[in-house]
Amino acid sequence: MLTHAIMAVVGAALATVLLLAFYNPGSGGSGMSLPGSGAVPAPGTQSAPLSGGEQAIVTKVKPGLVIINTALQYASEAAAGTGMVINAGGLVLTNNHVINGSTKITATVASTGTTYPATVVGYDQSRDIALIQLHDASGLTTVPIGDSSKVRAGDAVVALGNAEGRGAITAKPGQVTALDQTITASDDGGSTASETLHGMIQTNADIVPGDSGGPLASSAGVIGMDTAGNNAGFQQASTGFAIPVNTALSVARQIAGGHASSTVTIGYPPFVGIFIGSGPDSSPQAQARQEEQQNGGVGSNGSAPRCYTHNSNVTVPSTIAPVNSGALIIGTICGSPAASAGLTGGAVITAVNGRAVGSPDDLHGILSRFHPGDTISVTWVSPSGQRSTSSLKLTAGPPM
Repeated sequence: MLTHAIMAVVGAALATVLLLAFYNPGSGGSGMSLPGSGAVPAPGTQSAPLSGGEQAIVTKVKPGLVIINTALQYASEAAAGTGMVINAGGLVLTNNHVINGSTKITATVASTGTTYPATVVGYDQSRDIALIQLHDASGLTTVPIGDSSKVRAGDAVVALGNAEGRGAITAKPGQVTALDQTITASDDGGSTASETLHGMIQTNADIVPGDSGGPLASSAGVIGMDTAGNNAGFQQASTGFAIPVNTALSVARQIAGGHASSTVTIGYPPFVGIFIGSGPDSSPQAQARQEEQQNGGVGSNGSAPRCYTHNSNVTVPSTIAPVNSGALIIGTICGSPAASAGLTGGAVITAVNGRAVGSPDDLHGILSRFHPGDTISVTWVSPSGQRSTSSLKLTAGPPM
């Protein structure tokens, strides 16, 4: 089984999806100025090969690496990964799953020990690529960029990263063993949905948790971004996978230029402050059963709190609104627009701006069209059967 090479520090408790959670990313939030596509280098900008073998590669690449630490307040987690500086002004390339769900990001330059707060510039969930900006950074050393279109099986490579989240960069040598691979990977423990990635570089360099977002480098420079590994055991060969750097830079250029799409999100997404399930099932009762099954039958034995600060103690509500379709709210975040409007666990959202909501997936799709700062009209039915409609102002929330 392939897992993302991110180091989770604390595990989450409930498999609900944090949808539209109330969160203010601070002064660098959704109103941040974009760096522009010209801030992202083109592939193959390294002027000459890095001669001298493995150590020469490490010596040249390591100064451009950062150790990324994230807090996931609403998921009761912390995580660690790696990033690559691609612009001296602090633009850093990493995996989307490194920053997914984060409510705080810091990045420490491995060569100097200087730590910067960071803001999400944008991300592409479908290709697991993200771009973050270090605040008030200048004069940083960038990684040497290679050209993944010229990579061949058998090429000698080194995988670098914050292995096991220890706060230091380590290097693992290997070779490229295959190209253009399709993989399915999930976080260690399977707490989140798996993702399928295409066009991957396969290597026998040992890519482990914490390496995510780090470089797979050859004598030509960085040729890929470490993303997943197979958690090799005794007498089992290591297999790691990296996103080709040409692909990663192409997406980064789109993000830096502010070009949103069906897969690319610029800045932070809009958030309301609710925990819901996932999937196309229209029945709120079925949604509740699914959540209980995914969490070992954990449900509420009594009155649940009106709101939560994180998901570690969220339980499936015992009383559910008497409707046949909609998106069941498992719980709300304290202080959020949803909680302020009176939504609680057990309520079911039936419409947004007059458009019917038939399932959790429907709600995700409808809300994805809005932006932080937008005001929407939400219609819901309370657990007691009362129908209400309120205006909610969307805020900026953790990247998804």
